[in-house]
Amino acid sequence: MLDMLASGKRGAHPGGSYGLKYRSAAEAEPEFGALGEHRVGWSFISLYTLAFMSTNLLFLPPLLVTLPLKINTLVGIKGAPNSLALVAGIGALVSMVANPFFGRMSDRTSSHLGMRRPWMVIGLVGGSLGILLLALAPNIPVVLLGWCSAQLFFNALLAAQVAVLPDQVQPAQRGLVSGVLGVCLPLAGVSGTFLVRLVSGNQLATFLVPCGIGGFFILLFAVALKDRRLAKADRPTWSLREFVRTFYVAPRKSPDFAWAFASRFMFILAYAFLATYQAYYLLDKLGSAKADLPQQIFLGTLVQSVVVIAASLIGGKLSDRTGRRKIFVFAASIVYGLAMFVIASASTFNGFLVGMAIGGLGFGMYLAVDLALVADVLPDEDKVAKDLGVLNIAGALPFSIAPAIAPAILAIGSGSYGALYAIAGVCAIIGAFAVLRVRGIR
Repeated sequence: MLDMLASGKRGAHPGGSYGLKYRSAAEAEPEFGALGEHRVGWSFISLYTLAFMSTNLLFLPPLLVTLPLKINTLVGIKGAPNSLALVAGIGALVSMVANPFFGRMSDRTSSHLGMRRPWMVIGLVGGSLGILLLALAPNIPVVLLGWCSAQLFFNALLAAQVAVLPDQVQPAQRGLVSGVLGVCLPLAGVSGTFLVRLVSGNQLATFLVPCGIGGFFILLFAVALKDRRLAKADRPTWSLREFVRTFYVAPRKSPDFAWAFASRFMFILAYAFLATYQAYYLLDKLGSAKADLPQQIFLGTLVQSVVVIAASLIGGKLSDRTGRRKIFVFAASIVYGLAMFVIASASTFNGFLVGMAIGGLGFGMYLAVDLALVADVLPDEDKVAKDLGVLNIAGALPFSIAPAIAPAILAIGSGSYGALYAIAGVCAIIGAFAVLRVRGIR
C-alpha cells in the first residue's frame, strides 16, 4: 500500500526523491538542484499535505484553545494574560532556537534511514510526551515545562518536514505545492478546534486526541518517503563556529533572504497577536461566556479557513502561472492588515467573524506563495534545512515577542484589545512593504 501512496517511477533510488532516477550515492545525495529534475505526482503531494496538516494539528489546538483554557483554569482570568505571556513567550524562544538547530542536524544526518525521516519520528514522539505533561500539569511551572518540551521536539519534526519541499519539488512546481500546503494551517485549525469541541468534557482528551490523529499521518509519510541520504564523507563540517552560524545568515551576502525574513516576521507578528489573545479578546472585549469559547473559536476558525483554502489554492496556481511571488505576498499582507483593523473595531461576534473572513483572504494568499518565495531565495543549496530553520525564526520569534509586549500595549490602551489588534494591523502592512525589497525574484 505504501508503494502506491509514494509517487514516482519504478526503479527510483531508495535514498533519493520521489520520481528521481537511480544514481549513485555520491551523485545523488549531496546535490540539491538535480533533485528537482522530475515533477512530483499528486500521490506524493497528497501524502505530504496530510503530514504537514497533521504537524499543524499538533501545534494549533494548544495555541488557540487548550493552553489558554488550561492556564485560565489554574490562575483565573485576571492572571491568565500574564501567565500565558510567560508560557507562550518562553516556548516561542525554545522554538526559535530548536528549529534552525534541528534543521542543521537534519542537513548533516547520514543515517541509513535518511536525512529527514529520523527527526520526524523523534520530534513526534518527544513533542507528544511534552503535550501529555502539559495536560497533566498541576501548576504554571509544569505547564511551562510541558509546553517548552513540546515546542522543542515538534520543531525538530517541522524543520525536517519543511525541508522536504526544496529536497523533492522542482522550482516550477513549488508554487502549486506551496499553495496546497497553504491549506494545511486552516484545515488543521478547523479540525483541531472541532476535535477540542468534540471532547471538551475531558481535558486530557482535548490535548491528546489531536496528537494521536496527527501522529498517524506523520508516521505514514515518514515511512513512505524516499528520503535523501547523505554519505558520511559528505557531512558538513561541525564546530563551535559552525554551531553559532546555524542561527545566522549574513544579510549583506543574502539580502533577499534577509528581506524575506523581515517580511515574514512582521506578518507572523500580526498573526501571533490574534492567535495568542483570541480567547481573551472574546472573553473580555466581546463578553463571551467561557462555556461558549470553544464553539466561538471553532466558528471563527471555520469562517477564516473556508476563505483561506480557496485563496491559497488559487493564489499558488496563479503564482506559478505568472512566475510572480512578491505581488501576492504584498497584497496578502495588506489585506491581512486591514482584517486586523476590522477585528479591532468589532463590537459583536458577527463583526469578529467578518474580520476573520477578510483575514482568511489575506492569510490564504500569503500561505500560498510565501513558502515558494522562501525556497527561491535560499542562500545555500547544501544547507537547505538549516536556512529554512533560520527563516523559521521569523515564524517563531513573534510568538515570543507578541506575549512579551502585549501586556504593555494593553496597559497603554487601558486594557483595550482593539488597540492590540490595531498594532497587529500595522505590523502586517510593514511586512507588505518589506517584501518589495526582495530583488532576486519577481
